[in-house]
Amino acid sequence: MRIRYAGNTNVGMKRSHNEDSLYLMPSMNLYLVADGMGGHSSGEVASQMAVEAIAQFFQETSEDDEITWPFKMDKDKEYQENRLITGIKLANRRIFESAQSQPRYKGMGTTVVAVYFANGGSYVAHVGDSRVYRIRRDTITQITEDHSLLNDYIKMKELTPEEIENFPHKNVIVRALGMKETVQVDTQFEIPQNGDIYLLCSDGLSGMVDSNNLLRLVLEANQDLEMACQKVIDEANRNGGTDNITVVLGQYLDD
Repeated sequence: MRIRYAGNTNVGMKRSHNEDSLYLMPSMNLYLVADGMGGHSSGEVASQMAVEAIAQFFQETSEDDEITWPFKMDKDKEYQENRLITGIKLANRRIFESAQSQPRYKGMGTTVVAVYFANGGSYVAHVGDSRVYRIRRDTITQITEDHSLLNDYIKMKELTPEEIENFPHKNVIVRALGMKETVQVDTQFEIPQNGDIYLLCSDGLSGMVDSNNLLRLVLEANQDLEMACQKVIDEANRNGGTDNITVVLGQYLDD
């Protein structure tokens, strides 16, 4: 197994600072995107705290198999899936405790999406409305399901495209790191095929560029992942760039 990867982040056209964070950890085949929220610089702090806490947990557990985990393992899940969930839960606890103990961080939180390539497959985990897509040849599939008020409404009742477009609370998310002392982490296991590309992004990209155009732009880059990252960011900015834009691409090669 070999993973090709690239990532980039951009403040967008409307915001004064960037509250997104990304983390590329090729030594662990771990790739992360987080989209922070909160007043002043709190969102930036939360997103950076999230990706660093997860990466640190992966580093520590790779160096010491006997290290004590801060949360119990789910016996119904594989070891590596538990490892990913535990890293995210640890990040949640650190953000929550910081928000509770330091007034300047009150109310901060962040989304997170992660793809971890392990022997036998890839694990996708997320909290919030940042997304993971999989590009397989000429098809794109959204792997994650947004933890958002809009998505809850879509599932409860059929909304017309116009109602979705004009939904008044599009940016409201119903699950994030730092909101509560504990957090539910959604995970999926996939068996990638040779050449599959996993696209991780904040909603500053997915809200500005639909999946068909994401697919087109990545394919137009012709396997140049850095170029693909730049192309999708440029497109999001051309379409308004109303939020920070972050994208990570990881391509699975079975050689």
